[in-house]
Amino acid sequence: MTDTQGHPARPPGPQPPGSLCLVTGATGYIGGRLVPELITAGHRVRCLARTPEKLRDHPWAGQAEIVRGDVTDAASLAAALRGVDVAYYLVHALGSGRDFEETDRRAARTFADQARAAGVRRIVYLGGLVPRGVPDRDLSPHLRSRAEVGRILLDSGIPTTVLRAAVIIGSGSASFEMLRYLTERLPVMVTPSWVRTRIQPIAVRDVLRYLVGSATMPGHVSRAFDIGGPEVLTYLDMMRRYADVDGLPRRLILPVPVLTPRLSSHWVGLVTPVPRSIARPLAESLKYEVVCDEHDIADWVPDPPGTPISFDRALSLALQKVRDAQVDTRWSSASVPGTPSDPLPTDPDWAGGSLYTDVRERIVDAPPQALWRVVEGIGGENGWYSFPLAWAVRGWLDRLIGGVGLRRGRRDATLLRIGDSLDFWRVEEIERGRLLRLRAEMRLPGLAWLEMYAEHDDEGRTRYRQRALFHPRGMAGHAYWWSVSPFHALVFGGMARNIARTAEATAGRPHPAGGPAPGAES
Repeated sequence: MTDTQGHPARPPGPQPPGSLCLVTGATGYIGGRLVPELITAGHRVRCLARTPEKLRDHPWAGQAEIVRGDVTDAASLAAALRGVDVAYYLVHALGSGRDFEETDRRAARTFADQARAAGVRRIVYLGGLVPRGVPDRDLSPHLRSRAEVGRILLDSGIPTTVLRAAVIIGSGSASFEMLRYLTERLPVMVTPSWVRTRIQPIAVRDVLRYLVGSATMPGHVSRAFDIGGPEVLTYLDMMRRYADVDGLPRRLILPVPVLTPRLSSHWVGLVTPVPRSIARPLAESLKYEVVCDEHDIADWVPDPPGTPISFDRALSLALQKVRDAQVDTRWSSASVPGTPSDPLPTDPDWAGGSLYTDVRERIVDAPPQALWRVVEGIGGENGWYSFPLAWAVRGWLDRLIGGVGLRRGRRDATLLRIGDSLDFWRVEEIERGRLLRLRAEMRLPGLAWLEMYAEHDDEGRTRYRQRALFHPRGMAGHAYWWSVSPFHALVFGGMARNIARTAEATAGRPHPAGGPAPGAES
């Protein structure tokens, strides 16, 4: 067996760990899990992030260097790649608009150019498994772009490892969430014909093992590798196996040919937390059979006993993580493409035009720690403490126009960290024990934030302060604010009142295990 350059394939010689690894996409699902694995393997890690603050609360943040930058910005890339041995490319522009393929292409070329100039020893890229015998023009835009990025990086002149995976099964992955919610919520399903497509899923633990192992491949290896689990299944098989593993009654599944990927993405978007912008490329990618042609990766990253992990075992591991509330990262860890990135219009130095605010304050007969516990536990299963129907309707409307809706829930039941998705919000700032600031990611004609404070007033009493901010975009934005403002007393007023009441009612209860007490250092 040889690699693509004609060199004889052989296991890599002993190469000591300790390489400096740059991880792009560290705020995303795979990147956020790869960083601690690289650290555990003895590597030094540098993370490139557009918003480094999003990584501040990760358990490994103190063990990695975090730098600000963007893969489309050559100057920031040049600085981030300085001294790097292995560069992980884990970003893509999926869902960022019709021109996402051009964005992916430009970013990959910029990354390749800067990596070559910096003397990087190896590039590692996680792409998609491409169906054999299908011309690029017939592939989904998602798979076509992934394949093109892989070729660009392989042509960079730097030894490159391209790992091509189909469906990744792990707690919080988009593929797992889609499978989970479809199976749990629909005992009887009329499904698209792609549920009969053959797929080779892979456990996220195996993906991470291959990514880490790629860092020590010898320099003459520069090629793509198919990676997959030990079983080839249809999506129909996967749903039925999920029901078995989760102890659900057998599902009745009726495939029909009339549900196109476009129509089925609407269906998936309505039933699962995965928004249409992500569900559609996932559905389109299932149109063709995606099965590994080879398992050559094992020549360079040998499989330990019990690996690759079976599909049922991958499901069990993922479900256990969900039940134990130990989901490290989720598909929604990465910001939703197209959501606002402008700075918060802080007082008093913001001069960006109109800014509407709604401020509510309540004196709370409970210590600030009890109030903070309620604030940090907001959203997800706990809801938003006011007019549940109004919040639900707003979530449904957002889903109907292609937004994320309320179904993303929370990564953790009690603790939040910067960058977490929280229903249709994103955690933008936490001053633990005092401030939670959320940025809206629902579809809006403007930018919106919600701030919640647990603090003392001038008399030493506990005060809950809540501030909603809206920066309108055009006349539609102004019209939106004034159309919903009559409901603010009901929604925002009720929210402040019920948060205060809940804090008072639960003040004597101990903080749930698994995290620091409210207000404590973490």
